[in-house]
Amino acid sequence: MTNAVFYLFATLAVVSACLCILQRNPVSAALWLVSTMFSLAAIYVLLDAQFIAAIQVLVYAGAVMVLFLFVIMLLNLGHAQGDIRKLPGLLAVVLLIGLLASQVGPLAGYSRERLALEYTRSTSLANPDMVFDSTQGAAMATAERGVPGDIAKPLFEQYLVPFELTSMLLLSAIIGAVVLAKRRI
Repeated sequence: MTNAVFYLFATLAVVSACLCILQRNPVSAALWLVSTMFSLAAIYVLLDAQFIAAIQVLVYAGAVMVLFLFVIMLLNLGHAQGDIRKLPGLLAVVLLIGLLASQVGPLAGYSRERLALEYTRSTSLANPDMVFDSTQGAAMATAERGVPGDIAKPLFEQYLVPFELTSMLLLSAIIGAVVLAKRRI
């Protein structure tokens, strides 16, 4: 049952993403992107990553999409002739789906044992319990700090500079959108 629900949301995410790419109207494209974000959040819930799902909805489907729609409205983009792109857009989508399927398709045959074997490159060390941390250490750390603490620890220690650079990039994108909009007004 869980696999069927996963494939349902995965299919919905891929179809929504394709429709986002094929839209000429930027508002319609943004709404299809919101649908993709909600589908990804549902997949995270199925993978028992409820915190990541909540952040997906709050940050991406909420804040980032409001920002996108604000910029689209601020730039006052006109209406396109048709709603869906024609043959070149469809060919690009089919090509990208084929490329993605050719890369993801072989992963269906992987198991923990095969992944451990490829990771260690040694048949004697290919015990998945030895390769992957199946001890209680990670579970105890998660219970002690909680899931947000597990995510925040490397984010604010090891990846602090890239995290801050990303916030600066988003801020500069917002300032650039306002400057572009002010030229037209």
